[in-house]
Amino acid sequence: MSRPPLHALQGFVAAAQAGSLSRAAESMHLTVSALSHQMRTLEDRLGYRLLERRPRGVTPTREGQQLLDQVAPHLLAISQALRPYSARRDDVLTLSITPTMASAWLVPRLGDFMHAHPTIELNMLSSERLVDFARDTHVDAAMRVGHGSWPGTIAEPLLDEWLVPMASPALIARMRRQKRTQLSQWPLLGDPDGEWERWFELAGEAPPARYVAVMDDSESHHRAAVDGVGVALGRVTRARWLLDSGQLVALSEHRLRTPWRHYLVYPQRSADHQGFLAFRDWVRRQAAEHTRHTTAVAAPESRPARKPRSPRRPPAR
Repeated sequence: MSRPPLHALQGFVAAAQAGSLSRAAESMHLTVSALSHQMRTLEDRLGYRLLERRPRGVTPTREGQQLLDQVAPHLLAISQALRPYSARRDDVLTLSITPTMASAWLVPRLGDFMHAHPTIELNMLSSERLVDFARDTHVDAAMRVGHGSWPGTIAEPLLDEWLVPMASPALIARMRRQKRTQLSQWPLLGDPDGEWERWFELAGEAPPARYVAVMDDSESHHRAAVDGVGVALGRVTRARWLLDSGQLVALSEHRLRTPWRHYLVYPQRSADHQGFLAFRDWVRRQAAEHTRHTTAVAAPESRPARKPRSPRRPPAR
């Protein structure tokens, strides 16, 4: 049998390690159909199935796991051996960022960065997936939310995150016409981590008996509030442009600080990348300006929130 193509083995290892064809295709800059074709071709040449397709992703078969154990270390060794010879351009910067933070915070500011650094090409990868800088060598940095502990990386804090009840002007007008003075009487959009309960404890009020809906991601949470579905316990950083534009209005002076922060995360190799250094200086200034603005327009700081109790899933990182 002729030797199988290296790119097909790379695709198999990426899919098996990611547990997802779509995530593997994204990391290899392929379409899912192209990667699927590679997998079928490789399986046909070897004579057995390598991956089990499941509703929530893929897992290696017994034969696939054996091949993965044999091949993955060698592909990693090849990648590490070639890394010193890889060309790196200081005028090209690749940044990974979650879709919500990209649309709500970074993108509205990018014009200023482009104007200040017209020779730098910024490649922005919008993804919820954690970056493995050892594997994703084309990625220079990431913006993530968490506790700041990502092994093998440098994590610089940029922004705190605060929670405050927010509602659309239309919902506010409707509730006032109905003379509902207690926030617990309003339609509230719940969260899976019990943050509303902590906010009501901070405010010295009783929580509601039920919520009109529960959203497990901040973008849907904010969108539903803008559409008048209910009151969101909104994230001030991610919802700032909605507050500034008047699409949402803060309803209370009580702000709840989350245990999560926004970080700029990068590997040591990026510490001398001129494009990254320019971006780092710029995003630090943007974060400082955002913090000053938030402090000026928001209520006095309230005590920090306790760490969430057994969250359904970790925050986007």
